[in-house]
Parts: sequence; structure tokens; C-alpha cells
Amino acid sequence: MSRPAVVKALWGTAVLILVAGCSSGGTEDRSGTAPPTPSPPSASASSPASASPPAASSAPAGGRVTVSGTLTEGLKSPWGLAELPGGDLLVSSRDERTITRVDGRTGAKTSLGEVPGVVPGGEGGLMGLAVRDGWVYAYLTAESDNRIVRMRYGGGDGDRLGAPQPVLTGIPKGVVHNGGRIAFGPDRMLYAGTGETGRTGLAQDRESLGGKILRMTPEGRPAPGNPFAGSVVYSYGHRNVQGIAWDAEGRLWAAEFGQNTWDELNLVEAGKNYGWPEAEGQAGREGFVDPVAQWPTSEASPSGIAYAKGAIWMAGLRGERLWRVPLSGAEQSGNPEAFLTEEYGRLRTVLAGGGGRLWLVTSETDTRGTPGPGDDRILRLEVN
Repeated sequence: MSRPAVVKALWGTAVLILVAGCSSGGTEDRSGTAPPTPSPPSASASSPASASPPAASSAPAGGRVTVSGTLTEGLKSPWGLAELPGGDLLVSSRDERTITRVDGRTGAKTSLGEVPGVVPGGEGGLMGLAVRDGWVYAYLTAESDNRIVRMRYGGGDGDRLGAPQPVLTGIPKGVVHNGGRIAFGPDRMLYAGTGETGRTGLAQDRESLGGKILRMTPEGRPAPGNPFAGSVVYSYGHRNVQGIAWDAEGRLWAAEFGQNTWDELNLVEAGKNYGWPEAEGQAGREGFVDPVAQWPTSEASPSGIAYAKGAIWMAGLRGERLWRVPLSGAEQSGNPEAFLTEEYGRLRTVLAGGGGRLWLVTSETDTRGTPGPGDDRILRLEVN
């Protein structure tokens, strides 16, 4: 059941600064022991234009999204989503430790069972999913760490998953900031977004797998061409990455939770430092890469992202909206616009399908939402 949409006024710069400064530290992904971040950039006339977040505006032609229906509902703590050959979907339950197959036409659900070794807790559990060459890959929280495993699926086993095989272990775990998104890139390498677990120093430590974007072979070895010899680390200085996607030219984009000030959309390049905890948002500091777009934490708290029809689509948890960020190459081509604001509650994952379709997963049953009848659900969206 949809929630009533709340009409939002356009942001003014002074209002944004006020909201950012007063944002609570106890909502999605903002708890833990992280110290206060530096003050946001000043809104004075002398401030650089890049210091202010983009304001919402009308979407250009071809950039609107509509909900064409609900594929399925009654999901519990859904997190990861992956499309199988043929169009059916796999969805993970973070807290129930299960993977469910969802018919891409009818929405009928088939349980594939629990994944052994998952230890849910806080923001950890069974999270991101990816599918490649008869394997289902999963990012999960185990007893001692976060890790990536893979399981055989299909063939003669039908709707059964094989036993988990470790791909990469030793990713730091915590009550908060576990990252969890995985996806295969155009180069057929496996990428993962991780978090710094509330221990901010891990993000700048290139020997740690926390607070990073990782790039590896399907077997978990450092991918050829990685920036640091013998390491799966691809980029660093991240707080908590839960969204990764590639545009039509193969550029990597990532969504990242800020602390109390700015959430970020970053263009990710090999070996670059994205600043956390020394910088949050567009800081303009030498040695750090500024985000392409940023939002007050109350307007986003971004999890999954997808690329479709010239734009990044970003799901917001605390913000309870779907953001569209139009792109021209490596830059914005217009102001971001919010869709579905407070209509379906917290939004966790967005996945691009064929023909301008998006799949959108809600997140009201993750202990931080207010579940209503039918929650949680997978929505079918059309971009036009």
C-alpha cells in the first residue's frame, strides 16, 4: 500500500546547510563510534559553486519514471537483487539468511533456502548478490568477518543452491557500515563495496579491506591491472559503499553514506582516494576526489544504484525517494530530481532491466522502517 506523497519545496542553500548541520546521528548507517566530521562548506558568496548540493528540478524529456506495478510483496528484510538469464530475479533476505527466486513475469516466489554461515546482526547479514556463469555470488556477514562466497545454481540441481565456497574473506565486520554491494563489471571482474565498520581509520589504510571498493577475479584473486600490486583494493577513503553501477561507457559509479552532513555519488577511478574520514562531501582538498553529486543525509542515505537511459538512479533509505542524476560523460548534465518521495517508504536496491525497465526493492522491514500491509515489495518501474 503506497504511502501518501509529501510535496517537498526546492532546496535553498541556506536551508541545506541548516539541515546538514542538524542531521541526527542515530538513523540509517549513522550510528557507531565515528567522530564528528568537519563542518560543511560555507554558503557565503565566496564559496565555490561545487560546495552546494544540486537542487531538484524538472527532469529533461525522456527522464521520468513511473511505477507500472508490483512484481511481488511480503518479503522480509530484502537486500540484494540479481537477474537470472531469462528474466527471473534472486533476492536475498539480510536477516532471514535466505535467497528467494522471483518469477520475473508473475512474481511467484520459490525459496532456495538459507545460506549456511550467515550471522545477521545490526547492518550485517546476507546482503549483495551477483550471478555469473552458473554461480550465485553473495556478500555476507559471518562469525568473524564479512566475506564473499559463491554457490552453484541451476543445471541438474534445479532450484537448489550448492554449498558456499569462499571467494574473498577477511573483510572487516561491525554492527554498522558493512557495505555489502557486489556486481560484475564490463571487464567481467567482480567488484565489492565495503564499509569501515565505524572504525574510521580503516578507510585510509590500504592494507585493510574496510572502507574500500574491491576488484577481483571471479575466484577472488586480485584482478589484472589493479592499482596496488597483489591487492584487491581498487579505491579507498570510503565510509560505507552500498551502491555500484557502470554507465554506457563503462565508467564506475558508487553511492556512499556520509555521516551527518553529505551523502555522495562518486565517479570511481583506480587508485584514487575519496577522502573519508578527512573529507566528507565536496571538500576541495588536494589528494582527495570530490563527489560528482552530494545530498544532505536527510534527503538520501543512498543504498543501491543503477544506470538506465543516460542517468544514475539512486535508492534512498532515510530519504525515502528515488533520485535521478542525468549524466553527460563523467559529469552531471542537469540537476538531480527525486521521484516516489515518501510513497513506498525506505528504498534499498534498484536494478536495471531491459528496455528501460528498473526493479526497485523497498526496505521497511529492516528494523528501521514502519512496515505496512504488503511490505516489503519489488516494484516494476518504467523509464520514459
